[in-house]
Amino acid sequence: MGGSSNGCRRLLSDINVTPLVDVMLVLLIIFMVTAPMMTKGIAVKLPETTAKALPQKKKHIEVIVSEEGKIFLDGIPIDEKGLGEKLGQLKERGAIVQVLLRADKAVAYGIVARVMARIREAGITNLGLVTVPESVHPGQTRGK
Repeated sequence: MGGSSNGCRRLLSDINVTPLVDVMLVLLIIFMVTAPMMTKGIAVKLPETTAKALPQKKKHIEVIVSEEGKIFLDGIPIDEKGLGEKLGQLKERGAIVQVLLRADKAVAYGIVARVMARIREAGITNLGLVTVPESVHPGQTRGK
């Protein structure tokens, strides 16, 4: 009679969070290692100029012309015809105000001119050419 414990038994329902923390830490380390690899860009050697950087508009998109003459729209490969069409669509929606053109300095002038013409045909009048500042070599002064 007095030995019955059916009415006094309590169930413990605690969750063991140690394995969860272990898994989360492993995932964190994996993301920390792989994240820098995911931000790889297109290698473009920009021409050097003495011009100062201009203030940027809020809504801009980058058109990149690689050394091989391949065209990229914000890192996505595209052909010349598709470039004009896509930029026209973005302009109509009001998604862009300015286009920044990054062309490798080894690219033929004719290719850059054709890309610029496609951008203009899309109705974009605010076009910026991206360059890097000229480097001054030791013992050399600018303008001489």
